[in-house]
Amino acid sequence: MKKKVLTAALASVFTLSTILVGCGSNPTSAPTESKKSTEVVELNLGHTLSPQSHYQAMATKLAELAAQKSNGTIKISVFPQSQLGGEVKMIQSARTGSIGMLVTAQAPLENTVKEYSIFDLPYLFDSIDQANQVLGGEVGKKYLGMLPQHGLVGLGWLSVMERNVFSSKPIKSVDDIKSFKIRIMQSPGYVKAYEALGTQPTPMAYSEVYLSLQQGVVDGADTSPDQFVEDKFIEVSKYYNKTKVHYLPALLIISKAKWDKLTPDQQKVLQEAANEALKYGIDYYKKAYDDSIEKMKKAGVQVTEPDLTQFKKVSEKTYDQLLKEIPDGKKLFDEIQAAKQKAGK
Repeated sequence: MKKKVLTAALASVFTLSTILVGCGSNPTSAPTESKKSTEVVELNLGHTLSPQSHYQAMATKLAELAAQKSNGTIKISVFPQSQLGGEVKMIQSARTGSIGMLVTAQAPLENTVKEYSIFDLPYLFDSIDQANQVLGGEVGKKYLGMLPQHGLVGLGWLSVMERNVFSSKPIKSVDDIKSFKIRIMQSPGYVKAYEALGTQPTPMAYSEVYLSLQQGVVDGADTSPDQFVEDKFIEVSKYYNKTKVHYLPALLIISKAKWDKLTPDQQKVLQEAANEALKYGIDYYKKAYDDSIEKMKKAGVQVTEPDLTQFKKVSEKTYDQLLKEIPDGKKLFDEIQAAKQKAGK
């Protein structure tokens, strides 16, 4: 009798052990979920600008905020100056999930999202503040919403960059810029605008611009004030002309493959960190803009502010042709114009 009782007891223990082991191996069980939520996610973030740039300032702030808000479960490492490749390469790498995050100007995204070409229109915005307001609203959300189908998730817009012409001669009117050989980005909206202004858009790698200016191969190029100073063009160009032909947007992107692997809580935390960091980056750019103008003047660079009435009138003749080449171009243009009216200047 004792032997039967002992055998029954051992069988019960074996059955209970089997149940407990089975529960522990269930991939949807609470212990596994808890472990996943505290797992450290490491993301590499690349950009092409210098460690002194507003890209770097925003990215560093993002890394700090993400770590803080996630209790250390989101770790972002920042790689400036094209360490992870140029913008086009980083975009493709993010689409495949090879890199986690990047900051990019809008123009390199045009081959991926054709609608982004709308931002190449000359004089699309009236000021940096107006452009940032428009992109910070429903218009900006619409363009971010175009990214997921291409394997990318847009976390928000950094400041637009006001692109002005720096040159070997002063520009005070449209007549002054005619026949200039100017290095610009080879996007259709940039090329057509400068052709309309009577210049000779000259294709050239950005790394070659400094020497080309020094040797007189080109008369000028376009860039924002901070880049003009950071990239030492202050040494080879006597004039910085506030032509304001283009406002180049920039945005923060994460690979959709990486985003989808984050828990809902981590996604929420990362978006909150991005919102704060992008605002910090916008403020940083405004200060860098003002500081750079002062540095130019102290270095003997003449900063000119031409009357832009004729510049706008001439370059806006390119709109019809450019809008035809953009999907729903006229509709997208009208939406931006309506948003501008609400934002003011």
